[in-house]
Amino acid sequence: MTSSSAFSALAPYGWDEAWADEFAPYDTEGLLPGRVIRVDRGQCDVITDDGVVRADTAFVTPHDPMRVVCTGDWVAVEPGGNPRYVRTYLPRRTAFVRSTSSKRSEGQILAANVDHAIVAVSLAVDLDLGRIERFLALAWESGAQPVVVLTKTDLVPDAATLAHLVQDVETAAPGVPVLTVSALDGEGLDVLVAVLSGGTSVLLGQSGAGKSTLANALVGEDVMTVHATRDVDGKGRHTTTTRNLLALPGGGVLIDTPGLRGVGLWDAGTGVGQVFSEIEQLAERCRFQDCAHESEPGCAVLAAIASGELGERRLESYRKLIRENQRIVAKTDARLRSEMRKEWKKRGAAGKAAMEAKRGRRY
Repeated sequence: MTSSSAFSALAPYGWDEAWADEFAPYDTEGLLPGRVIRVDRGQCDVITDDGVVRADTAFVTPHDPMRVVCTGDWVAVEPGGNPRYVRTYLPRRTAFVRSTSSKRSEGQILAANVDHAIVAVSLAVDLDLGRIERFLALAWESGAQPVVVLTKTDLVPDAATLAHLVQDVETAAPGVPVLTVSALDGEGLDVLVAVLSGGTSVLLGQSGAGKSTLANALVGEDVMTVHATRDVDGKGRHTTTTRNLLALPGGGVLIDTPGLRGVGLWDAGTGVGQVFSEIEQLAERCRFQDCAHESEPGCAVLAAIASGELGERRLESYRKLIRENQRIVAKTDARLRSEMRKEWKKRGAAGKAAMEAKRGRRY
């Protein structure tokens, strides 16, 4: 089966001529192209021209969280065998990455080859604008176009209140579409469906944000289990435990993800700058290039705070994410330097052993 003949079968999942060109070397080896729709404990489900196949990922580097096979990857799969193996994945166009809780300061890839990053935010609880900004920073950094979806709008019947909430989010999300949706009564779904029909989207948010309910509404059937949220804080249990890629009836595919309690930045300096673009534009007018926007004379950012052009909450959120990102970058650089030193020592020891062995042969 050639990659060109698989074009029509895989097209609903995003296969195109560019992917076919990338796959060409593996086509000559007789491997099958496919897209990962689910990963679970070293194995994955892959949609291919032969249907969904189960494959082992042992051939792909297992020890680096950034290089493991993930949902959304396009892969080269063996045509048969028990078990089947994924031989490799194609170069990713985009990748949504967060930092892990590991002390090694590693990145964890959540989804690959995503066009839209949908940040689901429940209106059943008070808005956490800082968390929205954090999600958006990671979304921008991934290379995808972020979209904020305010869910459960049926719980906010007052139009003026809803408009105020939307305005608050728009202020925290410059350049990002902010949509309102109720999966319960279908309000706003048509607009979201139109956005998602043009590629691959990943659905992100905390537990209780209504992601699984929204995924079911978009797919048109109950493909995801839904649990009730707690009345006290609007939070829910982790309904989704794996990342699943779902084909949408109106076109496009959707990757649903487990609720994310921790959303650590991972080398997301560009993304942070995009989220706080108005602050970075103001900073260009500061008297000093290295202005920290604390108490320096001629600080355009502080002047904007004083005039009311910029809110203090917004600046504090910017400072927080900048500091966090600087820490993770520094820790990552330190880890890489440490690993390089270990590799140099290892090579040095091997070289020393070889020299001693050579001298021993001489005498």
